[in-house]
Amino acid sequence: MNIKYIIEEKLSQVILNVYQLKDIQLEIQENKTEFEGDYTIVTFPLVKQLKKNPESIAVELGEALTEQTELLESFNVIKGFLNIKIKNQFFIDNFKSIINDFDIIEKKNATVMVEYSSPNTNKPLHLGHIRNNLLGFSVAQILKEAGYDVVKTQIINDRGIHICKSMLAWEKFGKGETPEETQVKGDKFVGNYYVKFDQEYKQEIAELVSQGMSEEVAKKEAPLMKEAQKMLLDWENGDEKVRKLWNEMNSWVYKGFNETYNRLGVDFDQVQYESNTYILGKDLIQEGLDKNVLYQKEDGSVWCDLTNEGLDQKLLLRSDGTSVYMTQDLGTAVERFKENNIQKLIYTVGNEQDYHFQVLFKILSKLGYSWADQLYHLSYGMVELPHGKMKSREGTVVDADDLMQEMYETAKAKSQELGKLEHLSEEQKEASYETVGLGALKYFMLKVDPKKKMLFNPEESIEFNGNTGPFIQYTYARIQSLLAKADFTYKEVSDITVDHFEKELIVLLTNYKVIVDRAAEALSPALIANYIYDLVKSYNSFYQNQSTPIVKLEDENLKQFRLNLSELTAKTIKKSLGLLGIGTVNRM
Repeated sequence: MNIKYIIEEKLSQVILNVYQLKDIQLEIQENKTEFEGDYTIVTFPLVKQLKKNPESIAVELGEALTEQTELLESFNVIKGFLNIKIKNQFFIDNFKSIINDFDIIEKKNATVMVEYSSPNTNKPLHLGHIRNNLLGFSVAQILKEAGYDVVKTQIINDRGIHICKSMLAWEKFGKGETPEETQVKGDKFVGNYYVKFDQEYKQEIAELVSQGMSEEVAKKEAPLMKEAQKMLLDWENGDEKVRKLWNEMNSWVYKGFNETYNRLGVDFDQVQYESNTYILGKDLIQEGLDKNVLYQKEDGSVWCDLTNEGLDQKLLLRSDGTSVYMTQDLGTAVERFKENNIQKLIYTVGNEQDYHFQVLFKILSKLGYSWADQLYHLSYGMVELPHGKMKSREGTVVDADDLMQEMYETAKAKSQELGKLEHLSEEQKEASYETVGLGALKYFMLKVDPKKKMLFNPEESIEFNGNTGPFIQYTYARIQSLLAKADFTYKEVSDITVDHFEKELIVLLTNYKVIVDRAAEALSPALIANYIYDLVKSYNSFYQNQSTPIVKLEDENLKQFRLNLSELTAKTIKKSLGLLGIGTVNRM
């Protein structure tokens, strides 16, 4: 159990006993090295209620905590601040309880569905998808660790005009070539034709404009765009030739996506396809009309008026009877709750879709779905690079595979420069470069609060010092090296007096499950990332502030305790990194 939480509980009981005051929570701060005591209790909030000076209150609370609990070894009062020193045995007992409870997860008896990735099949995954995938996957891992059952899902946008653009460009300019023949990864292969379409389309527009047509009209009249629109219509009508080409090109893309997902280390329990879900939601339209939640205009189109909720009027069915994205999302949400025993659904989608999800949730609520208040949009900021934004149509996107390869190459160069892997086999070296490179990428992405826009700098992310993945992985490797050198085997020890650095480390280790719960509640991997960084800094202070290295200690009891503490720290680092989808290496 969290040490600070225990002190809060005991303090609340003492305040009730001494002053008959309920639900009083005083601020408890961890002391820095220069102050005597482990914690400081701020007494000023009681001054007004008790009409006493803070020094008197601090003394009374110190005496009561000493008499009524087994916590305090001593206390002192400085200007109304109550500094308390916790009994040594309290830290030892907490350390033992962390070891005993390390793998125990208290089940919440609730299932959460997390949607992430959800790409289009007309282009490969890019830098923005990396943040989305890492964020969604990490949130799923954190929720599991917090005791929830989790269903990881994605919906692939595999239909629409953008898909037809890639298909048409391949049909016109591809000369029957395949990814296998060209040795180009399937999703990149199809993405190249999406770019090709845009290039040829712009040329057609320019030609029409040069003939005296306005640009706006030229965009509509360009032969390529008309052909793409006809292909979409043919697809919707089930044209055999178009469907066959669509299936083949999508299969190339899915193979490419899966290679990217595997290298990135993310996976899914369920996959849905927009080609199957785009007709969902139409049956909800009649239900909404019957309940007077929706209304129909004279042209036959169906709308939802959300102006009283501070939103706008939202189209749900066009006058020709075709649905819009919102209709599909309504139907998909209903189906997900119908087909799965879930209590919450989280959409991991960029913040440019904030308004869309406000409308979606509000309509579902108006339609009477009780679970509508359990829908959550995990909105995150866009990723930018030092040289600006990305554009898919122009082929200026930072490709996910290229970025992962760049991180691998950078990790390889850094490791060779440091010269610490010479003793490893080539296979072990390769695995290390991959783990460190991708760990750098993932940690840099996830240490930033999801809501914030971020600037990704590959060079900065791979540094072996500071708040980076490699720095944390290096500390883990250092502990593994120490344990191997000491030929470590866990043995329980007693009669140990813990110093300041050991206390700080034990406190952080006891905080692990509290931080996991907070991260699960906030849906923020950044809380885990910053916790690991604090833990690693604390361990390094502990390690560097010893007059005698651990392996050279003559006191076997103390040596064993410090090795036990090191091992538990390493296990906590590894488990925490795992929540971010980051691996560890034993040597760096």
